[in-house]
Amino acid sequence: MTDLLHAEDIKKAVGAFTAAESFDHKKFFQMVGLKTKGPDDVKKVFHILDKDKSGFIEEEELGFILKGFLPDARDLTTKETKTLLAAGDKDGDGKIGAD
Repeated sequence: MTDLLHAEDIKKAVGAFTAAESFDHKKFFQMVGLKTKGPDDVKKVFHILDKDKSGFIEEEELGFILKGFLPDARDLTTKETKTLLAAGDKDGDGKIGAD
């Protein structure tokens, strides 16, 4: 992940959301620097987070998304996971695709 994003940005972003129910995906992705990356780099990050390499990030994988950025990060709560899924699941199939 640090090949694409700055380690210090990742650490600060993960640290900002250590409390349960504090995760804000828009702020988090901005803080780690994804908002300034081009589509190719965003897809590279997506594929890192797609742990089962299915081409999609499913609800179960979303719960562990912070650990994809920093291994000792916390898991998202069920509510945070569902909120993140709803934000990224454009076609309602219960998973998020790279596009």
